[in-house]
Amino acid sequence: MAHHFLATTFTPDVLRAQEAYYGRSRSVPPAPGPDEMGAQEEAFIGRRDSFYLASVNSAGWPYIQHRGGPRGFLKVLDPHTLGFADLAGNRQLLTAGNVAANDRVALFLMDYARRERLKLLGHAEVVAARDHPVLAAELAPEGIPVRLVERLFRIRVTALDWNCPQYIAPRFTAEEVERAAVPLRLRIAELEAALAAAKP
Repeated sequence: MAHHFLATTFTPDVLRAQEAYYGRSRSVPPAPGPDEMGAQEEAFIGRRDSFYLASVNSAGWPYIQHRGGPRGFLKVLDPHTLGFADLAGNRQLLTAGNVAANDRVALFLMDYARRERLKLLGHAEVVAARDHPVLAAELAPEGIPVRLVERLFRIRVTALDWNCPQYIAPRFTAEEVERAAVPLRLRIAELEAALAAAKP
Protein backbone atom coordinates (compact mmCIF):
# COMPACT_ATOMS: atom_id res chain seq x y z
CA MET A 1 0.00 0.00 0.00
CA ALA A 2 1.09 3.55 -0.74
CA HIS A 3 0.56 4.72 2.83
CA HIS A 4 2.91 7.67 2.64
CA PHE A 5 1.40 8.85 -0.63
CA LEU A 6 -2.05 9.03 0.94
CA ALA A 7 -0.73 10.65 4.11
CA THR A 8 1.04 13.26 1.98
CA THR A 9 -1.74 14.05 -0.47
CA PHE A 10 -4.81 13.76 1.76
CA THR A 11 -4.45 17.22 3.22
CA PRO A 12 -7.21 18.85 5.32
CA ASP A 13 -8.40 20.64 2.18
CA VAL A 14 -8.69 17.34 0.31
CA LEU A 15 -10.54 15.71 3.20
CA ARG A 16 -12.97 18.64 3.32
CA ALA A 17 -13.61 18.28 -0.41
CA GLN A 18 -14.33 14.57 0.08
CA GLU A 19 -16.79 15.40 2.85
CA ALA A 20 -18.49 18.09 0.75
CA TYR A 21 -19.02 15.82 -2.25
CA TYR A 22 -19.48 12.39 -0.64
CA GLY A 23 -20.64 13.12 2.91
CA ARG A 24 -17.52 11.69 4.51
CA SER A 25 -13.77 11.65 4.06
CA ARG A 26 -11.47 8.68 3.67
CA SER A 27 -9.39 7.66 6.63
CA VAL A 28 -5.65 8.12 6.17
CA PRO A 29 -3.61 5.10 7.29
CA PRO A 30 -0.51 5.71 9.37
CA ALA A 31 2.68 6.24 7.38
CA PRO A 32 5.66 5.02 9.39
CA GLY A 33 8.10 6.09 6.68
CA PRO A 34 8.55 6.79 2.97
CA ASP A 35 7.06 4.41 0.44
CA GLU A 36 9.67 2.11 -1.06
CA MET A 37 10.11 1.18 -4.70
CA GLY A 38 10.20 -2.58 -5.13
CA ALA A 39 10.67 -5.03 -7.97
CA GLN A 40 7.31 -4.13 -9.54
CA GLU A 41 8.13 -0.42 -9.65
CA GLU A 42 11.67 -1.01 -10.88
CA ALA A 43 10.49 -3.22 -13.74
CA PHE A 44 7.77 -0.76 -14.73
CA ILE A 45 10.12 2.24 -14.63
CA GLY A 46 12.74 0.32 -16.60
CA ARG A 47 10.29 -0.20 -19.48
CA ARG A 48 9.38 3.47 -19.82
CA ASP A 49 10.63 5.67 -22.63
CA SER A 50 8.92 8.79 -21.30
CA PHE A 51 7.32 10.32 -18.22
CA TYR A 52 5.85 13.60 -17.01
CA LEU A 53 7.67 15.67 -14.39
CA ALA A 54 5.91 18.37 -12.37
CA SER A 55 7.64 21.10 -10.38
CA VAL A 56 6.57 24.41 -8.82
CA ASN A 57 8.30 27.73 -9.37
CA SER A 58 9.08 30.37 -6.77
CA ALA A 59 5.88 32.25 -7.68
CA GLY A 60 3.79 29.19 -6.85
CA TRP A 61 2.95 28.20 -10.43
CA PRO A 62 3.11 24.50 -11.33
CA TYR A 63 4.95 23.38 -14.45
CA ILE A 64 4.69 19.98 -16.13
CA GLN A 65 7.39 18.80 -18.48
CA HIS A 66 7.46 15.74 -20.73
CA ARG A 67 10.71 13.80 -20.56
CA GLY A 68 11.58 11.24 -23.20
CA GLY A 69 14.52 9.06 -24.15
CA PRO A 70 15.58 5.50 -24.82
CA ARG A 71 13.68 2.86 -22.89
CA GLY A 72 15.02 2.73 -19.32
CA PHE A 73 16.62 6.21 -19.35
CA LEU A 74 14.93 6.89 -16.00
CA LYS A 75 16.88 4.66 -13.64
CA VAL A 76 16.15 3.24 -10.19
CA LEU A 77 19.38 3.79 -8.24
CA ASP A 78 18.07 2.27 -5.00
CA PRO A 79 14.63 1.65 -3.40
CA HIS A 80 14.31 5.36 -2.61
CA THR A 81 16.21 7.08 -5.44
CA LEU A 82 15.66 7.73 -9.14
CA GLY A 83 18.04 9.41 -11.55
CA PHE A 84 18.21 10.53 -15.14
CA ALA A 85 20.56 12.46 -17.38
CA ASP A 86 19.57 15.88 -18.69
CA LEU A 87 20.82 16.57 -22.20
CA ALA A 88 21.08 19.81 -24.13
CA GLY A 89 17.62 21.10 -25.05
CA ASN A 90 15.92 24.44 -25.54
CA ARG A 91 18.01 26.03 -22.74
CA GLN A 92 14.98 27.26 -20.83
CA LEU A 93 15.90 25.18 -17.74
CA LEU A 94 12.46 25.69 -16.21
CA THR A 95 12.51 22.50 -14.16
CA ALA A 96 16.11 22.97 -13.06
CA GLY A 97 15.32 26.51 -11.93
CA ASN A 98 12.14 25.46 -10.17
CA VAL A 99 13.91 22.69 -8.28
CA ALA A 100 16.54 25.16 -7.07
CA ALA A 101 13.77 27.09 -5.30
CA ASN A 102 11.50 24.20 -4.33
CA ASP A 103 12.81 20.65 -4.53
CA ARG A 104 9.37 18.98 -4.43
CA VAL A 105 8.47 17.16 -7.65
CA ALA A 106 5.86 14.72 -8.90
CA LEU A 107 6.35 12.12 -11.62
CA PHE A 108 3.60 10.54 -13.68
CA LEU A 109 4.54 7.39 -15.60
CA MET A 110 2.14 5.88 -18.14
CA ASP A 111 1.92 2.53 -19.87
CA TYR A 112 -0.96 3.18 -22.25
CA ALA A 113 -0.79 -0.23 -23.91
CA ARG A 114 -1.24 -2.07 -20.61
CA ARG A 115 -3.39 0.69 -19.08
CA GLU A 116 -1.10 1.17 -16.09
CA ARG A 117 0.10 4.34 -14.38
CA LEU A 118 2.46 5.05 -11.51
CA LYS A 119 2.61 8.30 -9.54
CA LEU A 120 5.70 9.28 -7.56
CA LEU A 121 6.42 12.16 -5.18
CA GLY A 122 9.90 13.16 -4.15
CA HIS A 123 12.61 15.73 -3.60
CA ALA A 124 14.86 16.48 -6.57
CA GLU A 125 18.33 17.88 -6.92
CA VAL A 126 20.11 18.92 -10.10
CA VAL A 127 23.89 18.70 -10.34
CA ALA A 128 26.37 19.43 -13.11
CA ALA A 129 27.45 16.29 -14.94
CA ARG A 130 31.06 17.49 -15.10
CA ASP A 131 31.20 17.51 -11.28
CA HIS A 132 29.89 13.92 -11.02
CA PRO A 133 31.53 11.89 -13.81
CA VAL A 134 30.79 8.49 -12.25
CA LEU A 135 27.10 9.25 -11.85
CA ALA A 136 27.02 10.79 -15.33
CA ALA A 137 28.38 7.57 -16.79
CA GLU A 138 25.76 5.58 -14.88
CA LEU A 139 22.84 7.78 -15.96
CA ALA A 140 23.83 8.45 -19.58
CA PRO A 141 21.15 6.81 -21.76
CA GLU A 142 22.24 3.83 -23.80
CA GLY A 143 23.79 4.90 -27.07
CA ILE A 144 24.31 8.52 -26.00
CA PRO A 145 27.88 9.73 -25.27
CA VAL A 146 28.47 10.95 -21.72
CA ARG A 147 29.91 14.20 -23.10
CA LEU A 148 26.39 15.18 -24.22
CA VAL A 149 25.03 14.96 -20.67
CA GLU A 150 24.85 18.46 -19.14
CA ARG A 151 23.03 17.90 -15.86
CA LEU A 152 21.95 15.02 -13.63
CA PHE A 153 18.68 14.73 -11.79
CA ARG A 154 18.54 12.73 -8.56
CA ILE A 155 15.11 12.28 -7.02
CA ARG A 156 14.63 10.99 -3.49
CA VAL A 157 11.27 9.26 -3.73
CA THR A 158 9.09 9.64 -0.65
CA ALA A 159 5.74 8.36 -1.89
CA LEU A 160 4.22 6.32 -4.69
CA ASP A 161 0.81 5.16 -5.82
CA TRP A 162 -0.58 2.95 -8.58
CA ASN A 163 -3.78 4.08 -10.30
CA CYS A 164 -6.59 1.91 -11.55
CA PRO A 165 -6.85 1.43 -15.35
CA GLN A 166 -10.26 3.09 -15.64
CA TYR A 167 -10.44 5.72 -18.39
CA ILE A 168 -6.93 5.01 -19.70
CA ALA A 169 -7.38 4.74 -23.47
CA PRO A 170 -4.99 2.10 -24.85
CA ARG A 171 -2.35 3.61 -27.12
CA PHE A 172 0.60 1.91 -28.75
CA THR A 173 4.03 3.06 -29.88
CA ALA A 174 5.19 2.61 -33.46
CA GLU A 175 7.52 -0.13 -32.19
CA GLU A 176 4.64 -2.00 -30.53
CA VAL A 177 2.47 -1.71 -33.64
CA GLU A 178 5.29 -2.94 -35.84
CA ARG A 179 5.92 -5.92 -33.55
CA ALA A 180 2.22 -6.86 -33.61
CA ALA A 181 2.09 -6.51 -37.39
CA VAL A 182 4.96 -8.93 -38.12
CA PRO A 183 2.92 -12.17 -37.87
CA LEU A 184 0.11 -10.56 -39.87
CA ARG A 185 2.50 -9.64 -42.68
CA LEU A 186 3.94 -13.17 -42.67
CA ARG A 187 0.46 -14.66 -42.90
CA ILE A 188 -0.48 -12.31 -45.74
CA ALA A 189 2.69 -13.35 -47.60
CA GLU A 190 1.80 -17.03 -47.11
CA LEU A 191 -1.72 -16.51 -48.43
CA GLU A 192 -0.51 -14.50 -51.42
CA ALA A 193 1.99 -17.23 -52.22
CA ALA A 194 -0.72 -19.89 -51.96
CA LEU A 195 -3.00 -17.89 -54.26
CA ALA A 196 -0.22 -17.40 -56.78
CA ALA A 197 0.55 -21.13 -56.76
CA ALA A 198 -3.12 -22.01 -57.23
CA LYS A 199 -3.50 -19.92 -60.38
CA PRO A 200 -3.59 -21.95 -63.62
